[in-house]
Amino acid sequence: MRNGFMLTVAALLSTTAFAQSPATSIVADANAPKGRLSDAAVPKAYRLDLTILPESDGFAGHDEIDVVLKGRTTKLYMHGRDLVVGKVFARMGSTIVPATFTQVDATGTARLDFASAVPAGAATLVFDYRGKFGDDASGLYHVKVADRWYSWTQFESIDARAAFPSFDEPGFKQPFTVSVTTHPGMTVVSNSPETGVTKTGAGLETHRFAPTKPLPTYLVAVDTGPFARQSGTIAPTPERAHPMALGAVATQAQKDKMGYVMAETPRIVSLLERYFGEPFPFPKLDQIGSPIMPGAMENAGADTYGDGIIFLDRNATTSDKQSFGMIVSHELAHQWFGDLVSPAWWSDIWLNESFANWMGYRIGNEWRPELGIGVGAIAEGFGAMNTDALEVGRPIHQAITENTQIDAAFDNITYGKGGHVVAMIAAYLGDEKFKAGVRLHLKRHAYGNASSEQFFQSIADAGHDPKLLAALTSFVDQQGVPVVDLRREGGKLTAVQARYAFLGSKPAPLQWTIPLCVRIDASKHCTLMDAKTATLAIPAGRVLMPNVGGTGYYRFDLAPADWQSLIASSATLSPGEAVATTDSLWASFRAGKAPATWLVAEARAMANNPDATASVDPGERIAGWRSRGLIAPASVPAYRALMASIYTPQLTKLGFDPAVGAHASDDPGRQNLRHRLVGRVADDARDPAVRTKLKDAASRFLGGDAAALDQGFLFGGLSALSQDGGLPVAKMLVERGLSSEDPTLRSSALAAAASSGRADVAHYLLSLDDKRLRGFDRVQLIFGVVGTVETRDLGTDWVLANYDRLVAGANGIFITSRLPSAFASQCGADRAASIDAKVGPVIRKANVGLLAYQRALESIRLCGTLKAAKSGEIAAAINTGS
Repeated sequence: MRNGFMLTVAALLSTTAFAQSPATSIVADANAPKGRLSDAAVPKAYRLDLTILPESDGFAGHDEIDVVLKGRTTKLYMHGRDLVVGKVFARMGSTIVPATFTQVDATGTARLDFASAVPAGAATLVFDYRGKFGDDASGLYHVKVADRWYSWTQFESIDARAAFPSFDEPGFKQPFTVSVTTHPGMTVVSNSPETGVTKTGAGLETHRFAPTKPLPTYLVAVDTGPFARQSGTIAPTPERAHPMALGAVATQAQKDKMGYVMAETPRIVSLLERYFGEPFPFPKLDQIGSPIMPGAMENAGADTYGDGIIFLDRNATTSDKQSFGMIVSHELAHQWFGDLVSPAWWSDIWLNESFANWMGYRIGNEWRPELGIGVGAIAEGFGAMNTDALEVGRPIHQAITENTQIDAAFDNITYGKGGHVVAMIAAYLGDEKFKAGVRLHLKRHAYGNASSEQFFQSIADAGHDPKLLAALTSFVDQQGVPVVDLRREGGKLTAVQARYAFLGSKPAPLQWTIPLCVRIDASKHCTLMDAKTATLAIPAGRVLMPNVGGTGYYRFDLAPADWQSLIASSATLSPGEAVATTDSLWASFRAGKAPATWLVAEARAMANNPDATASVDPGERIAGWRSRGLIAPASVPAYRALMASIYTPQLTKLGFDPAVGAHASDDPGRQNLRHRLVGRVADDARDPAVRTKLKDAASRFLGGDAAALDQGFLFGGLSALSQDGGLPVAKMLVERGLSSEDPTLRSSALAAAASSGRADVAHYLLSLDDKRLRGFDRVQLIFGVVGTVETRDLGTDWVLANYDRLVAGANGIFITSRLPSAFASQCGADRAASIDAKVGPVIRKANVGLLAYQRALESIRLCGTLKAAKSGEIAAAINTGS
C-alpha cells in the first residue's frame, strides 16, 4: 500500500480505524482475542459469492470457508464487522451443525456458537449474510460518478471482515474462488481471470473467476460497475516465457486517460521481473482507478490507485509522472514482496511497506531516469526523522498485540524511515549481494508467509556478513535518530554518535551500528560504526560530506569551518547529498546549535542547485517558520523580501509562462523546478507580477480556455484568485471542484479555496453541506483551513469544538485515527494543554489514533520551546538576510 498523492491528507486517510454502524449489535465477550486469533481453526479455501448492485445501500453474500479444526469445539472466534448474518452452519460431509454469529467488539472480532460440538478435522463454515456499502475507501464501498454508481474494495488492513465473514489476518493464506452477481452489462474485476458470465433467473448476470493463488484476506479485490476497460498484454521477458494479460479499468469519467498506464506498466513489470529474477507471480494484472482512493493498494493481480495517480493526460507534469513511476513501481513490487511472500502478522507489515517504498523509488528511477524520482526516497526518509526524533513514538518493527494498534504501523516511520534504512543497508552491502538476499528470501517463502527475522537471515546469508544483522536490527528494533558529530584532527576524522534530540527534549540515550560513509572532496571512506566513537584516516581536502549520496539514515554535525565549506558547495552537491545537508543543518539549529543565519545562507546557496527538490527544500523549511507561528507579524514583510531575494532571480532566469506547453521543450527537471519556484515566489514572496500573471491565466482557464494554465500552475493560480477574491471566488471554486471528475481540477479547486486565509471563507467551508462532497473532499477542506497560517487557529478551534461529531459521523472510520494530525501546526505548551483538555480524554478512551495524538502534543510543546529560545534570532536572520 502506498499512502497518498497529497501527503498531509493521505496521512489522515490511511487504512481503517474502528467505528461500528449505529445499527450493529455488539455483545461484549471478555474472553475474545483483542488481536491475533488462535490456531483453533485454520482456513484452507474460500468460496465467495457476492450480489453487488452498486446503486443499492448494501450487498449480499454467500461465503463458504473450508477449515481444519484443531480440536472438538462448541465455539470459534473469527471476524465479521457490521454484517447481518441470516444463516450460518458447519458442514462435515452430510452432517450439518447450525450456529449463531455474534460480533463481540467494534474491531470486528466475532464468535460462532454451535448448536452442538463440532469434531476436530475438516469442516466447511457456511454463511448467508448482508452488508452495507461504505462511502469512503474502506471495505466494500460505492461511489456515484456523474450519474452512475460503481463499487470497489479496499481491505487493508482489517476491512475484509466488513465484506465477508473471515479469518482476517495476513498469516492465513489460501485460495479464493469468487463469483459476483450484478446487472447485465456490468464489468467485474477480481484477482484472477474471469472464466465466464451466465444469466440468472432474476434478470441479472453472474461473473465467475478462476481460483486465486494463496492469498491473505487483505489482498482480495472485487470491483463492480459500468467501468471502461482497455485490454492488452505484457510481452514475454527472459524471466517469463509467455505474454501476460494487462488491463486498465476506469470509471467512464476517466475512459480517455488510460493510455499512459497501459503504455508504461509493461516496462515497470519487466524491470521488476529482472530485479527479482522471477516472473510476475500472478496470471494477469489489472490497473484500476478509484476517484476516492487516497493512495494505492497492491491487491494481487488487481492493483487499485487514486484516479489522479495513473490516469494522466498528455499535459501531465513532471511531478505527476514522478508519482506515477514511484507509486506504480511500489505497488507492483508488492506483487512479489507482500503478495507472493506475505507477513506472518501485522508486526511485520513494516517490511512489506519499507521494502516496496525503496523499490518504488529505485525502479521508478530506472524506468525514467530523467524524471529524478530517486531523490524523493531520500527526502522522504529525512522527513520521517522529525517524527522519529520525538520521545513519543515507536520503532519500525513493533509488536502489535491488539487490533487497535494495527493502523499505527502505516505511518512515515514505516514508509520513510523504513525505506531509507533498506536503502542504507543495500548501499553498504552492495547492489548484487543485497539483490541475492532478496531473491533468496522469495525462493524460501514463495506463496507463504515470513517474518522480519527470516528476511534478515536471508540478507545475511547472501551477503556473508553477519554484522549486517546488527546494523539492521539497531535501526529497525529501536526508535530514534542517530546524529554523528565529525571533527577533523590532522589526517584523522573522529566520529561520535549520539541520539538526536530537539531543543527542549531529553530522550533516553541509544546506540546504533551505523554504515557510515563520508566523502572528502572526491575521496570516499566507509566504516561500520558499531561503537560510540570511530576514527577514520582521511586525506586532506576542502569539503567534508558526512553522508555520501544521502543514503545513510543519520544526521550529522560539523565544526563551523566544515559547515561553511559544505554550505558554500551547495550548488554542486548531488541531489541526495544536498537534501542530507539541508536536513542536518536544520536539525543542528533545532537542537540549539547552528545559528539561524546559517540556514538563510544555505537557502541562498542551495537555490543554485539544479535539482528541484534540493534547490527549494531550504525555502520550504523557512516557510515552515511562518506556518508554525515562529515569524511575528512585524517580520512578515522582511520574510517576503527574503524569499523574493532568493527565489525570484532563479525564476527570472528560467522564465515563466503559465500557458500549457509554453515550456514543453525544457527537460523534466527544469519544468519541475519552475513549478516549485512559482509557488515560493507567488505565495511566500507575494511577487505582484507573478501573481497577476497566474491570476489572469487562472481566470481564462475557468472561463473555458483550457490552454491558458498548465497543470503545474493550476493550484497556484487558483490559490492566488482565492486569496485575493474572497468568499465569492471560494464559492465558485467549490462549485467547479465538486462539479468535476477531473482529479487534478477537483483537488486543486478545493485546496485553493481552503488556502484563502480568510475567516469568512473558512467558516463557509467548514460548515459546507453538499451531497457531492465526498469524505476525501471534506478532509482536504479541513486540513487546508488548518494548514493556512491565517486560519490555523480558527480551523483548529473548529475541529476541537466538533471533534465528537467528526469521529462519530460517516467518515469516522477514517478520521478517528488521523485527525489528531490537524493539531500539529499549533505551537506552545499552553496550546497543547488546551487541546489535551478538550479532546485528550476522548482519544485515550478510544485508544485509536493515540500515538498520532501524542506525537502532535509533543511537537506542539517543542515548537513552543524553540519559539521562546529562537524567535529573536529568527527575526534577526530574516531581517539581515532580506
